[in-house]
Amino acid sequence: MLDLAPHVLQILSEFDGHILLEPLNFAPLAAWHAACIGNETRSTFNGREPSMQFWKMNGAGNDFIILNNLQEGLSADCFPALARRLCERRLSIGADGLMVVERPQSGGDYRMLFYNSDGSAGEMCGNGARCICRYGYEIGLAGELQRVETTAGLVTGRRITRRQYKIELNRPTTLRLDYPVEVDGMTYPCSYVELGDPGLPHAVVPFPGLRGRPEAELFALGRKLRAHPAFPKGANVNFFDVEGPGRIWERTFERGVEGFTYACGTGTGSVAAVLTLQGAVSGRAVAVQMTGGELVVDVERRGSTVEHLFLTGPTNLVAKGELTDEELPL
Repeated sequence: MLDLAPHVLQILSEFDGHILLEPLNFAPLAAWHAACIGNETRSTFNGREPSMQFWKMNGAGNDFIILNNLQEGLSADCFPALARRLCERRLSIGADGLMVVERPQSGGDYRMLFYNSDGSAGEMCGNGARCICRYGYEIGLAGELQRVETTAGLVTGRRITRRQYKIELNRPTTLRLDYPVEVDGMTYPCSYVELGDPGLPHAVVPFPGLRGRPEAELFALGRKLRAHPAFPKGANVNFFDVEGPGRIWERTFERGVEGFTYACGTGTGSVAAVLTLQGAVSGRAVAVQMTGGELVVDVERRGSTVEHLFLTGPTNLVAKGELTDEELPL
């Protein structure tokens, strides 16, 4: 069962159930709206003050809140604080990130703005893009084939089944297979990948016996690598272990979350790209397992260059609802 905070007034589950919690005081939310968007007329809920619609989704356990700014009309200045508040588990809805749907600017079907749980803007998010493709399809923003504008560039998505979505990740614009990094006197073999432009940074680190390593040990190393001087932008740190033919286990310490997530789509794509160029995998239907499930990557290469990088995996529509958090930042 999803543990939503008591600030959520109405939840519509994937089974179209309807739960109405006790009436709440909407005055703080109304004030917050006024500060962000002025005194525009907003939709009401049962005649009360305005609230915001949200969807809660996850892709292989990587979870997100989606707001449609085509309807809400919020100022972009509000998004970092909004992300920090809404993504705070136990105090609000809780998520790894916030995605905002905006009008397209470069010929796409719509634009996706992504904010990490710490409020920082992200260039792109692979699992987030797969989830937002399902959102776009189900509310009629696009058909089964979609063109989503992101900060890192255009991402195309395709509906495979009701829950399975496939996207083409941004192409690697930087790819260094041999990029060792020293931490506390130990040198770790590492590869470095940036996807898109501006590039989304990923460190790809082989880690034998990864599945059985203590969380505390991994966390300490992940935090040091994430902020290592070798990565001027910081980096998402993707530990992986090839456990056998067709068996890859991955854990990602995500920049902006500042901890491990259940899955990272761009991280998984980066791992598969590196392993393909190293000859460790074929590049066709590379299955990668992680805490939240399994993602499949297809790598199309030309010599030492990755031409196309595809990510396929599940989406889960967890909840639809009215956001009525009384402690949103004013």
